[in-house]
Amino acid sequence: MNFVFISPQFPQIFWNFCDRLKKNGINVLGIGDTPYDNLAQNVKDSLTEYYWLPTLEDYDGVFRAVAFYSFKYGKIDWLESNNEYWLELDARLRTDFNITTGVKSDEIGKFKSKAKMKSYYEKAGIPTARQHKVTGGAEGLAASKEFISLTGYPVIVKPEIGVGALDTYKLEKEEDLEKFYANFPEHPYVMEEFITGNIASYDAIINSKGEPLFESMTSWPPSIMDIVNRRLDLAYYVADTMPESLRKMGRAAVKAFGVKGRFVHMEFFCLTKAKPGLGDVGDFVALEVNMRPAGGYTPDMMDYAHSLDVYQIYADMVAYDERRVPEPPVEQCCAYAGRRDEYEYVHSHEEIMEKYGSRIVMCERMPQLMWDQMGNQNYTAILPDEKATHEYIRFVQEYKEGSGPDFR
Repeated sequence: MNFVFISPQFPQIFWNFCDRLKKNGINVLGIGDTPYDNLAQNVKDSLTEYYWLPTLEDYDGVFRAVAFYSFKYGKIDWLESNNEYWLELDARLRTDFNITTGVKSDEIGKFKSKAKMKSYYEKAGIPTARQHKVTGGAEGLAASKEFISLTGYPVIVKPEIGVGALDTYKLEKEEDLEKFYANFPEHPYVMEEFITGNIASYDAIINSKGEPLFESMTSWPPSIMDIVNRRLDLAYYVADTMPESLRKMGRAAVKAFGVKGRFVHMEFFCLTKAKPGLGDVGDFVALEVNMRPAGGYTPDMMDYAHSLDVYQIYADMVAYDERRVPEPPVEQCCAYAGRRDEYEYVHSHEEIMEKYGSRIVMCERMPQLMWDQMGNQNYTAILPDEKATHEYIRFVQEYKEGSGPDFR
């Protein structure tokens, strides 16, 4: 079997996918924009061969790389990046090379467009926030005001197709709306009613029949948008358990979107304030679907929380279309707590390590590309339950008096 992996070197944990695929006897053929000599040794060892390009934005160049692999190794069976940024590239290459194990160009829109997602949630019977497609000019402004007259302020505006919380804004009053229209974006935007709640994700590895081989829940802060825009500290955790209501919704969404042979990350609001027409406190409401693993180090955190190997589960799905990793002996929480260099904290690095050193599984500087969302320094630990998890996060992120985002 031949598997072309786009950008195996970034994010930096993705070599694990390649490593497990290769251990399952698969030819793992990498294409990336980092020169071979600059690759980490674990990336090199995880690949059968590597094809370097100055940029993956050059479609003709990537096409030639896949064509070279096809000529040398035979038909390409799988092509994947597991990376939100390259999903459309993946789909276009699958279409051009008739690779049938993944989404092609005619289907990718339902996974990338926040507007198109709505109809699939409706098909699954999952409640979701009301949405308005934003258009420019006086007519567009009038239409947005009419939408807001139904929902009230605040509202969220975000790119119809986008990664993470980039270029996402909370409009709290008409002045904010006028300002948004005064600097109207070039690319399509959508507007949604504001929902008060925390974010929980249904993370799963799905086989070719649309069946989950692995399921997990991650609890996120209420707004990644605020983390980025207000320079807050990020904290989130992989939970030890998943509510059955979330599991049911996640599986319904998988079926509605026709997901097969993928690692998925589906985000839901867990309401902390009742919303008429959507649900009561504790109910789940769909946010958006992502056809790739959760970002950052979350796949590693799933391994620590559930005492297993999600990369191996994924590789077994590809090679055998089944799960061969046994159920875990213990379920715990795994929490990420990030810190920013610009703030001062009550507890020093040494104090954190003294108190939690036996539980910390990752402690390192984050790649610069992730600083806005995840902070500069990463402390990730295994905790026995949610109570201990929240105490750990508080200890790591407690600010000294006069420091923190409210004192900038």
